[in-house]
Amino acid sequence: MNSKARLIHAVNFRETDRPPVFCSIVPQLADKLGSYFGMAVEAPIDSPMSSNRISWMDLMLRLGSDCVCVASCAPDTAPTRTLDDGLMVNEWGIGMRNHGLYDDFELHPLAHVETVEDVEAFPFPDPDAPGRFRLAQEAIEKYGKDYGIIGDLECSIFETSWYLVGLEKLFMGMAMEEPWVDALFDKVAAFHTRVGCTLAALGADVIWCGDDIGSQNGPMISVEMFDRYFFPRIRTMFAEFKKVKPDVKIAWHSCGSILPFIPRFIEAGLDILNPIQPLAAGMDPVWLKETYGDRLVFFGGICVQELLPHGTTTQVKEEVLRRIAILAKGGGYILAPAHNIQADTPIENILAMFEAVRSLEQVH
Repeated sequence: MNSKARLIHAVNFRETDRPPVFCSIVPQLADKLGSYFGMAVEAPIDSPMSSNRISWMDLMLRLGSDCVCVASCAPDTAPTRTLDDGLMVNEWGIGMRNHGLYDDFELHPLAHVETVEDVEAFPFPDPDAPGRFRLAQEAIEKYGKDYGIIGDLECSIFETSWYLVGLEKLFMGMAMEEPWVDALFDKVAAFHTRVGCTLAALGADVIWCGDDIGSQNGPMISVEMFDRYFFPRIRTMFAEFKKVKPDVKIAWHSCGSILPFIPRFIEAGLDILNPIQPLAAGMDPVWLKETYGDRLVFFGGICVQELLPHGTTTQVKEEVLRRIAILAKGGGYILAPAHNIQADTPIENILAMFEAVRSLEQVH
């Protein structure tokens, strides 16, 4: 069974020799892994919302990933710019500044928004701009026969919107039901729906949407607010993807504890839930599998907060095998770190994660 078949079987609830694996990392770790394997490491791909997910494809395959992730990139006419003061400004006009391990948001180009007219006047990017899908198409043509193709579409509605206006302002606008909030969400959702439809048409096996609406201890918004702003737009988005490619599987990423929203996602047409953050309140793999395992594929589940950076190689292997025993029973599991693996993670622990998965091939 090759990697492509392994993914297709898993997302259709068929057991495999072992679960398919996906992995993504931060740039600092890419350099370390490149040196370890003696591989050249390119600069991160210029993708305003998906850079870490889609960069270093060959390095991830060298580790043992079964999937290649693709996404929309900055178009030919609007690459991300670094200003003289070091501020990085992407095609949306969102500005970020590097502070070592992370880029922090500093410029919100719609921070002035007060009316629907302000939203209408903003120059939203063109989802069909030349060059946006060049790298995605090349990767699908190169890897698509042998590896699973995941089309990344995170920051689908909420996150892109708060990057544009600022988090506090967006929350206040939502709470006050300001008309500009609906106008903004509609514009952002329309852009990402178009991008997702293109990725599906190009041949993605999975469209991986997402917005972080959970914290470590619980949801960031109420179910009522989710139903008011997000459920209808998510349901429409999912339906459009299925129109383009009926057999495409749809994943949703939300860090944190999101238990109240899971039934809503299923009702909207979700196939795959990610990332099953291990240390977030209530995200217990046994309960999730027992409760939703006949309706949802689980994607993620390997802790990047404690296990991978601070555990021993033995602990990593044992926990990986435990998670597989729980979540892969009857198919329906894509093993992955719960987020990009961070720079403080020992290479030995990353290798141990992949070694534990590969050990199951020998059993079969």
